[in-house]
Amino acid sequence: MVELFLSAFVTLFVVIDPPGCAPIYAGLVSDASPRDQKSMAVRAALIATVILFGFALFGEQLLAALHIELDSFRIAGGVMLFLIALEMVFEKRTQRRTERADKIRAQSSPGTEIEDVSVFPMAMPMLAGPGAIASIMLLMAKAEGTDQTLVILAALAVVMVLTLFALVAAVPLMKLFGDKVEAVITRLLGVLLAALAAQFVIDGLKGSFG
Repeated sequence: MVELFLSAFVTLFVVIDPPGCAPIYAGLVSDASPRDQKSMAVRAALIATVILFGFALFGEQLLAALHIELDSFRIAGGVMLFLIALEMVFEKRTQRRTERADKIRAQSSPGTEIEDVSVFPMAMPMLAGPGAIASIMLLMAKAEGTDQTLVILAALAVVMVLTLFALVAAVPLMKLFGDKVEAVITRLLGVLLAALAAQFVIDGLKGSFG
């Protein structure tokens, strides 16, 4: 159970990437008051948690309704996660997030009320994006019995709590550490995610072709 928890935790932590989301969030809410920064962080984390728990509990039924086999989803999810890993290693993912944040800031003219970014882009697609949804569904597909299901859900809950802390502390942390530390962490997480994605593909191929 401990091994399953650690595997699920590492997978979800790498894909959701709280260290990578924190500086983007800090940039989006830099003009907001500390109270608004905290409230938007809480809403973003809660909405993303609800979305991911929803796919965790009902994602398998969705696949069944679409007549998609779990091994096929493992292969597709592994390929998609591998592409995300490449973007993390070469900082393309961070660049795309930053561009999205710049567009949102540009839409708000000076002197107007700060736009609520908790739902878009923070909750979706930054936190509960395609990679995170695929990951939780893949992990739940591997769970055998109620005990393993609860362990994976517990890992998801811990990751989302850490994500909440990262968003709440984003502004002061960015002032303390800067962009270089975040870039190093993102690259390291990208390498881990690439290995995890390859394992998903291998498991899917084994299941499909024996």
